[in-house]
Amino acid sequence: MADKIKLLLAEDETALGQIIKESLETRDFEVILCENGEKAFENYQTNHPEVLVLDVMMPKKDGFTLAKEIRAIDNTIPIIFLTAKSQTSDVVEGFSIGGNDYLKKPFSMEELIVRIHNLLNRTKVQKMSKILAVGNYTFNFPKQQLQYLEEEPIQLTHREAHLLFHLIKNKNQVLDRSVILNKLWGTDDFFSARSMDVFITKLRKKLKKDNSIQIINIRGFGYKLTV
Repeated sequence: MADKIKLLLAEDETALGQIIKESLETRDFEVILCENGEKAFENYQTNHPEVLVLDVMMPKKDGFTLAKEIRAIDNTIPIIFLTAKSQTSDVVEGFSIGGNDYLKKPFSMEELIVRIHNLLNRTKVQKMSKILAVGNYTFNFPKQQLQYLEEEPIQLTHREAHLLFHLIKNKNQVLDRSVILNKLWGTDDFFSARSMDVFITKLRKKLKKDNSIQIINIRGFGYKLTV
């Protein structure tokens, strides 16, 4: 029998949390359920889960604050936000602080499970070295680090690293916006497109030391990284 996937679920609605926990446990997940952000952070540190499912609105510590604290020490673990919020600014904030996916309540368990597996599959980076050169930068994809010449490498978030990887692999070609949104975000809806724009802006800033590197917006099609 395959090992169970260890998942940390932070949800303050007791009934909903229990339903999610029991449903996931029938699908080979080991679920650690916490009713607030403080307990979730404690359990994250002691139980070392493989994936996080965080409600945004929680007592003591909300999901966004919790995600920020976790991202400060772990930039690879997949994070899915659960929320009743639907404003664009909330969605963009969730992705900007390191969230990998965003599921609005009410949702189906099947959709949650599919999204979890998609994220886990994307994080199974091959152990072989994937060191890519782009201009005067070196990009270590497995370690998610970007280094300019001999300077100290800077750490990228999970989504920044995967987006940059696809841009570099398609260097000087247009990276289809819809394709990459579906691949990395799981959907090409308006909220995901706005989130992608945020990440492109972040990557431009991190690559700005080499003036030969540009990430060009090809309106209506996608982005192209040129060197």
